[in-house]
Amino acid sequence: MSRTPQGYATTARLFHWIMALLVIAMIVAGWLMVQEGLSRTVQNRLFIFHKNVGVLVGLLAVLRIAYRLLTPTPPLPAHLPAWQARAAAASHTALYILLIVMPVAGYVRVIAGGFPIEALNAVNAPFLVPKSEALADTAKAVHFYGAWAISLILGVHVLAALQHGLLKRDGVFSRMWPPVAPKSR
Repeated sequence: MSRTPQGYATTARLFHWIMALLVIAMIVAGWLMVQEGLSRTVQNRLFIFHKNVGVLVGLLAVLRIAYRLLTPTPPLPAHLPAWQARAAAASHTALYILLIVMPVAGYVRVIAGGFPIEALNAVNAPFLVPKSEALADTAKAVHFYGAWAISLILGVHVLAALQHGLLKRDGVFSRMWPPVAPKSR
């Protein structure tokens, strides 16, 4: 699990790409599930998917943050302007915060609203918040605005990665791609 000269270790890369795919799936499902015109069956399946994958994203976020705290990140390339390094640090911090806030707000919204989270019910997880319409409404608002924030920051993150990978070709993108770190020579 040591860092490679090329960038992040395989564990960090796998955390990144698995969570990226899950978060994108959550954004798409979250947007679709509230659209009018969907059949009740499709809408219910999307809600169940979104709630249960949200639990997984929350657990993976905790593990990823713990891994990040225990494993130093490789240094940024020296040629990177200071403002880009600060912007990268700020966007990564915001994404980590949102990766915790979104599942927590979703959990509170669902449980306080009196709805099930099937994966948690299957393991007899206790309810950590009381049923409360006011609490559910507040959590719903946090989840709604958080969804916009994470979508926006994720979009900027992807555009920056593409700029470094396709236009500049300066090695920044290859710190996290491919998902499995190349073997050290």
